[in-house]
Amino acid sequence: MMNRDNPVWLITGCSTGFGRELAKLVLERGWRAVVTARDASKVKDIAEPHGERALVLPLDVTNRAQIAEVVAQAKQRFGRIDALVNNAGYGYLAAIEEGEDAEVRAMFETNVFGLVDITKAVLPVMREQRSGLIVNVSSIGGLASFAATGYYHATKYAVEGLSETLAAEVKPLGIDVLIVEPGPFRTNWAGASMKQSATVIDDYAATAGERRKQTEARSGNQAGDPVRAAQAIIDAALSDKPPLRLLLGKTALELARKKLDFMRGDFDAWEATTVGADYPDA
Repeated sequence: MMNRDNPVWLITGCSTGFGRELAKLVLERGWRAVVTARDASKVKDIAEPHGERALVLPLDVTNRAQIAEVVAQAKQRFGRIDALVNNAGYGYLAAIEEGEDAEVRAMFETNVFGLVDITKAVLPVMREQRSGLIVNVSSIGGLASFAATGYYHATKYAVEGLSETLAAEVKPLGIDVLIVEPGPFRTNWAGASMKQSATVIDDYAATAGERRKQTEARSGNQAGDPVRAAQAIIDAALSDKPPLRLLLGKTALELARKKLDFMRGDFDAWEATTVGADYPDA
């Protein structure tokens, strides 16, 4: 469980979106925060009104030396880390066949391996405290998949699997894991932060191509409010029993329930075949 007595939050990707709004709310509550971004100058305005309670540091989660420096400075300034929010990440639009190897691998480095590296750097601090909360920002795209975002889904499905295992391993040590699954929100995800493959194959125009267009058209008009999302994360963090998964937004809830129904339909329809794969006496 997270310490609630003036907790220290370490948040990645604070220049825009969820990370920025969460850092602001944490500091406005009078708590302490390590506010990070690849370009630290973009987050100084968040920290300035809060003096010594805010520590602004540059952090590219694919840079292990920077990760080590951030954790060391957080310990030096505050003596502890109560909540780690793995928020840094971005999307990529491409049909699977259109995916460019270097771009796909770069996204995995940030969305998956960067998250793993900073989590591994913070865990010794939390284990020593015997308390803490790790918030992994996934997506409804970590549960349900759509055309054009297959590689992004792959990164978020990876985060979901890692997070489930991590939760089981650290629970006995007093550490909770919270997977946050936002639907469409008015962040830069579908706008300035989104990358796309330059390769476009006409045969995918009606599927991945159409989804590319829809994603761009919706940017800035999504139903989700990043400030309310940040507050929801804080509410879950303060809960005596944080959920393993927290969906954010009505669209996320609807899509998650649809995915559950779809899976249950396949499982039930093929039950006899499934069970028949065992040895008869098993």
